[in-house]
Amino acid sequence: MTGLPGVGGAAGPGWVVPDLRDPVRTIGRRTIDFDHRIAVMAIVNRTPDSFHDRGATFELDRAVEAAVRAAEQGADWVDIGGVKFAPGPELPAADEVDRVVPVVEQLAQQSDVTISVDTFRPEVAAAAIAAGASVVNDTTGLSDPRMAAVVADSEATIVITHSLAEPRRPLEAPPQYDDVTASVVGFLRERVDRALAAGVPESRIVVDPGHDLNKNTVHTLELTRRLPEVVALGYPVLAAVSNKDFVGESLGRPRGERLAGSLAVATVSAMLGARIVRMHDVAESVDAMRMVEATLGWRAPVESRHNT
Repeated sequence: MTGLPGVGGAAGPGWVVPDLRDPVRTIGRRTIDFDHRIAVMAIVNRTPDSFHDRGATFELDRAVEAAVRAAEQGADWVDIGGVKFAPGPELPAADEVDRVVPVVEQLAQQSDVTISVDTFRPEVAAAAIAAGASVVNDTTGLSDPRMAAVVADSEATIVITHSLAEPRRPLEAPPQYDDVTASVVGFLRERVDRALAAGVPESRIVVDPGHDLNKNTVHTLELTRRLPEVVALGYPVLAAVSNKDFVGESLGRPRGERLAGSLAVATVSAMLGARIVRMHDVAESVDAMRMVEATLGWRAPVESRHNT
């Protein structure tokens, strides 16, 4: 089943158990054993134009409330963003800092949850790390070479994501790939090497194939089926699948009606070796991933009374 270089044995038919570099990671104030845990990354956007929540957590108090609630619902970490990936108006770096840093600071005071900042700007990353973030989630895959240096000079983890467009700019033409998965793997390998050369240790690298980012639905579905090829890089894989357009287009569901599809593809991604899922609906996603762990025998049931 898993005869790919760098991929370990399967826990059962259809389950890929990755052969990870440094599977036990201390990220911020939490330690996660990715050999036995599917981490749930919650999403809090301080943007007025986020594709899913449409600005519901743009106000500071609402953003902090959502972040704290996500931690209380069992999220392993919370990802805080101030600028969406999709094309849009330019936002000065100082304004992005003003959006994300207060949320990071207040969440760090109220919870030990792992905190990440979703940014492609090194200066925003540095400010967020100083405020208490321990992960930089760079959806542009180190498009700015200075980002690797910022992470290397800290104790933060970097999430390196595949995407093609310039930050906040559309592609000039629809994306085309001879082999989407091979292209993604090659890109991630090159950007990981960039991080390593800057001094970021392997133990602080996570990779993300970039579901839907500069990919159409057919590309993203193929990439998901072939996720073990990304897993074979040996780093924990983040699957950011929640409410994405490939879910909506696969099912014919508009935004707001994609929870079931999102949970399904998150579970499939976990089965194929992903170790982090980035999700909007925290309570449902935590239950789904804890059920995956129980099925694999990584955690005991909360109780076992049925037929006893």
